[in-house]
This record gives sequence, C-alpha cells and structure tokens, in this order.
Amino acid sequence: MFAQVYSSRYLNRMADTKLHIVGGGLAGSEAAWQAANMGVQVELHEMRPVRGTDAHQTDGLAELVCSNSFRSDDAETNAVGVLHAEMRLANSLIMAMGDANQVPAGGALAVDRDGFSDAVTRALETHPNITIVREEVATLPPTDWAQTIIATGPLTAPSLAEAICRETGVDSLAFFDAIAPIVHFDSIDFDKTWFQSRYDKVGPGGTGKDYINCALDREQYEAFLDALISGEKTEFKEWENVPYFDGCLPIEIMAERGRETLRHGPMKPMGLTNAHDPENKPYAVVQLRQDNALGTLYNMVGFQTKLKYGEQAKIFRMIPGLENAEFARLGGLHRNTYLNSPKLLDDRLQLNHRPGLRFAGQITGCEGYVESAAIGLIAGRLAAADLLGLDYSPPPKTSATGAIIDHITTGHVAYDEDGSSNERSKRSFQPMNVNFGLLPPIEVPREQDGKRLKGKEKSLAKKRAMSARALRDFEQWLDNHGRREAAE
Repeated sequence: MFAQVYSSRYLNRMADTKLHIVGGGLAGSEAAWQAANMGVQVELHEMRPVRGTDAHQTDGLAELVCSNSFRSDDAETNAVGVLHAEMRLANSLIMAMGDANQVPAGGALAVDRDGFSDAVTRALETHPNITIVREEVATLPPTDWAQTIIATGPLTAPSLAEAICRETGVDSLAFFDAIAPIVHFDSIDFDKTWFQSRYDKVGPGGTGKDYINCALDREQYEAFLDALISGEKTEFKEWENVPYFDGCLPIEIMAERGRETLRHGPMKPMGLTNAHDPENKPYAVVQLRQDNALGTLYNMVGFQTKLKYGEQAKIFRMIPGLENAEFARLGGLHRNTYLNSPKLLDDRLQLNHRPGLRFAGQITGCEGYVESAAIGLIAGRLAAADLLGLDYSPPPKTSATGAIIDHITTGHVAYDEDGSSNERSKRSFQPMNVNFGLLPPIEVPREQDGKRLKGKEKSLAKKRAMSARALRDFEQWLDNHGRREAAE
C-alpha cells in the first residue's frame, strides 16, 4: 500500500523538521498519508479523545459524521466522480479505504462508516513516517514548526478558531450543517417499501436495487409537510444565527421554502416504480441508503434536520414503512466554520502573510467529504515538497482537483442585478462542491456528419470531454512531478 519513499538524502536535509498536521479528519488523514509517502516525517495532532466535539461519536480518524456517501462514482459525466478518479491516480488513502469498505448505493460510492474509519486509522498508525499525537492544539501553531497544515474542519475548537481569527484579522464565516437520522433495517416494514435505485442505476458494489423506498401519496405528503413545518425545532442563541449551506439544508427548512420543494429535492419520485402498486406513480418518495457493511443500518437520504429528538421520531414515523422505525441515531446540527480563503490563502493553500502555514479541508470553504480529502491530498504534497526542497506546483485548473483549489484561492464572481460584478460581490465567498462549472470551458465535439449536438446530447458530450481532459491533465501533472522527484 505504501507509495515510494524518497531518497534518504532528502530526509537528512530535513533532519530537524517535520510536517505537523492539526486535525485527523479526512483532509488531515489524507495530507499525512501523502506527505509520509514522499519520505517526510509527519506528526498528526488529533484532539479526540482528549476533547470531544458535538458531532463525533468515536476516536477514530476520518470519522464520517454526516452522510456515509462519497456521492457519484461516475468519472465520465459527474464532476465528483472525476475527483474520485483523480484521487485514485494519486494513491489516495481515503479513496482506497472507501473502495475497500463500500456498501451498495446505486451510482454512488457509499461506505461502511465504522469499517472505513478503522481502516484509515490502522493505515496511519502503522505507517513508519507518521506519529499520531492525541492532544488539542488550542492556539495557532508555533512559528518554529516549519510546515504546518490546519485541517480541523467544520468542528474547529473555539480556542483555535479564535486564534485563527486574531491571526488573520478577519472573522471566520460560519453556518450550520445538519446530520440525517439512521434507522435499524429490521424495523422497516417491507410490506410497504421496496428496493430500487433511481432509474435502476447500478453503481460500485451495487445491483440497481440499493435504496429502500417509501412511497407517499398526495394526502400523506401534505400531512408530512405540515408536521415538518410545525414541529418543534432546536432553538439557537443570537450569536449562532448564521446562514445554512444550500447543499445541506435541514429537511424542515426546505419544506418552509415551498410545498413542492421536497418533491423536487430529496423526496422526488422520478425514476422509481412502487413494487407494491406499479400502476400508481408515487407522489413523493423517501429513500434510505445502506450505512454499514452488515446492512443493519440505513440512513434517510437528504433528511438532515434541526427538529428536536422527540419530534423527529414522531414525524418520521408518519412515513409509510417507517411507522415502527427504531433509530440508531437521530438527526442533529453542528456548527461549521470556514475561512474567507480567497482573501487569506495563496494558490499553494498557505496563509498569505505566513508561508509554511497551510489550511486544508472544509475549513478552507470546500464542501463535501471527497473535496475536503482532495484539498488535504494537495496540501500534504505541497508541504512535503517544501520540506524536501522540491519545485512542486498545484494541479492544473482543467482538473477537478485544480478547479476546486482555484475556487478556494481565487473565489467566485457574484453578479449584481444589472449583470455587473464589483469588488463587494467578488468577496461573497461561499462553500462549494466540485462541479463542471468550476472547470474552464471546452469545445463540444460535433457529430460525425459535422452537425452541432443539441440539448441533452450536447450536455453529456461536454461533460465527457471535460472529464477526459481533466483526467488526462491531472495524470500528466502527476507524471511530471513524479519524474522530477525520482530524478532528484
């Protein structure tokens, strides 16, 4: 499993230095793995179990606190699938252990969360170049740490967050991220539910029947909607009044945005046929996805919530098939914190005024497990290269990895109502999942007879062309750096 460990003369050059990584989540774990495989001594600082968080339940590294899905594994027409493929090319620990612990999930890559975390923890604990230190780093790392990566994620301890704010001179932005409930499989009523992936799509480790589906007719949907909206919710203090990230809205917040919002979101019935009543199309559908390798736990897809626990159990048991549901975990919220990275970080993920201090993962303003790990992958390589004296550039913007880094370090341009952009709107930085909109445009191939493609065919052709370019350019970037390091 270990990649090539580079020449011992590099190690001599850095005999009194090591890479310090603060945070043992997905980004920190990936950064440690990449740097260690380049021959750098790594000290990985993880505060659990010395200090817990509001969302973690174990002391394991790379614990998944929200969904167990790494999302689409389609490397031809989905940007996150392209990111998966790029990370696999780069010997990603997160992707290797995700693949080794996958559970069926249609076209997505989902994992057994405990098996995944255990595997990542074992790999890092047994790596000869990695030392794991269980302690809280409560202040900004000392300046005599030549290279440091802060990868504390959305659950950064308050004391460290305050230290970062003092150092940067600006307030960190914050939002709430919601956790979906998990249901015991044997408490689901299969006289009312059925197995099917949307459009019967087969994904990694799947069969095309990887989700449990609960159908609602219009009357049931309307009653469920009313209960969500009127249900008692967790109250927050005034200082906690911060915006949600649109990609992870609580289910009841979506319900408040319109009666049809859920039917066009997590409860959309498209691509599904009720096995118990095939003649009548469901008005809405709740899907549950396998959460562990044993298949004993299933999570409610897209059902992040801030409802109080008692309300959750009562309201979610209104869903056909879940009347007697037993919950292994109810939903909840935790506060996310991220930097105004375009203003604070350079293109090598370093704090502008303090070279050698990098940030990685969700604290940089990327969103999603895989995106966070990808930023950790690059941060680890860049920090190791600096310790080794190597000339190492970030990946090209035409790659999925390079595109998400470019978004983090340059930001996006928001437009005013008149279509113009200005300095104020350019600063409206928000978390972002990887998507094809972040990659540079590409010429869409024509049909064999020279005619231009239109509609869906044009869209698919464009995505395939961008995916092929991304993988080709990322692999070339890896080859170039690999050859240079080997030659050194």
